[in-house]
Amino acid sequence: MQSAVLALRRLRLAAPAQRSFLDVAAEFRYESTAMEELVDDFLSYLRNERGQSGHTQKTYAALLDRFLAWVRAQGLSDWKTVETGHLQKFLQHERERVLANQPEGSPKKLSGESVYLEIAALRAFYKFCENERLLPVNVAENLVLPRRWKRLPRALTDAEMKKLLAPIRPESPDSLCDCAILELAYASGLRLDELRRLRLEQIHLDAGFINVIGKGNKERVLPVGRKAVAAVQRYLETGRPKLVTKRSPANVFLTKRGTAFAPVTLWLRIKRRARRAGIAQNVTPHMLRHSFATHLLDHGADLRVIQELLGHASIATTEIYTHVAANRLREVHRKFHPRV
Repeated sequence: MQSAVLALRRLRLAAPAQRSFLDVAAEFRYESTAMEELVDDFLSYLRNERGQSGHTQKTYAALLDRFLAWVRAQGLSDWKTVETGHLQKFLQHERERVLANQPEGSPKKLSGESVYLEIAALRAFYKFCENERLLPVNVAENLVLPRRWKRLPRALTDAEMKKLLAPIRPESPDSLCDCAILELAYASGLRLDELRRLRLEQIHLDAGFINVIGKGNKERVLPVGRKAVAAVQRYLETGRPKLVTKRSPANVFLTKRGTAFAPVTLWLRIKRRARRAGIAQNVTPHMLRHSFATHLLDHGADLRVIQELLGHASIATTEIYTHVAANRLREVHRKFHPRV
């Protein structure tokens, strides 16, 4: 550490007048940083300063690891030697490569959504390096994001939600946990990560609300309906005490082993419950969130209120639900109007 400080001082003395000390210090820092370490610095920035979700961090880490492996295969071992042309070649390679678990010659290629994510990851990484003066040039600056077609969110019908939320008999700690998860997810529109990370100190059932830490570590207060309050209360009183072990965390929802849910485990639990309820379509945790928003809009809720409840930074993200509501109106009109 002391030698690094002395080196920085020497660099400062030797730096020409037109170059700032920050430029010289950043150059010194870069020379002592391996390619992998630069990626690690970026991921730490996402986690600690941007407050990005664990899912976003893992996605960006996987995409940048793939890019780094490709760069190494091209014989490059220094970020300064990577140029815009290399990025374009990598993206072309990604568009043409055979997907994992697909036979050779398969027509299935990387989706436009996946390419969009790869470009977004590269742009974010190089923007970070530019802002921190870790690289002299942002070679990803002129990469153009492809147009992202909006998919209409899929929601369950009112009848399907009633089937999904019907209590299971006989009751067990697991069934009470499932019921509380589904009721709360539908009542408050929680994301999967918000649901599984929800802690005991964040729920205030007597007052009928919960505190949620969402994307970007943003906190929001959400109301909880009477039926969801009753389901969570019953689980906390009757189900959760039988799941708790000495090492159990303070998470509200626990697995059979008394541990917090992993994303995949919670996903599978919801899918299993949907199959048991006799719902034909493929149900995902995010569909409960979509159903929450769609049903609120169908019953006359203001779009700005729905935006606040969902924790969307932009109203444009929430507006997609208006298309779903409009499609349903057209279906009802076609089905029941005598002159159609």
